[in-house]
Amino acid sequence: MPRLLLDTHVFLWWVTDDANLTAATRRAIADPNNECCLSMASCWEMAIKSSLGKLRLAKSVERFVTEQLAANSFALLPIELRHAARNEKLPFHHRDPFDRLLIAQAMVEKITIVTADQIFGKYGAKTLW
Repeated sequence: MPRLLLDTHVFLWWVTDDANLTAATRRAIADPNNECCLSMASCWEMAIKSSLGKLRLAKSVERFVTEQLAANSFALLPIELRHAARNEKLPFHHRDPFDRLLIAQAMVEKITIVTADQIFGKYGAKTLW
């Protein structure tokens, strides 16, 4: 089963049915043959943005994510040492630590990362948009 790692914005756009998602992205996420994953790094990023007032959710991040993972049959991808360590070898095309961790996870796990961020492609990770 192909695996897809959703970038934080893609996850949020999916669960809010945002028009920013491309048709190809919508089809891939909706395809029951694909396993969609959300990184724990995205959960961490959402919690920080929520605490800073940059992300407004009707529920706590923990409850929101838990409910959306279940409702959409998405898997939660934990952060492992090998994911964090892969950052040591990444060039600094991207300075955002959350994005760098997602890139490292995608590379280590050999997962396609679903993102609108074109910088991800500079790392050689397989991307979909």
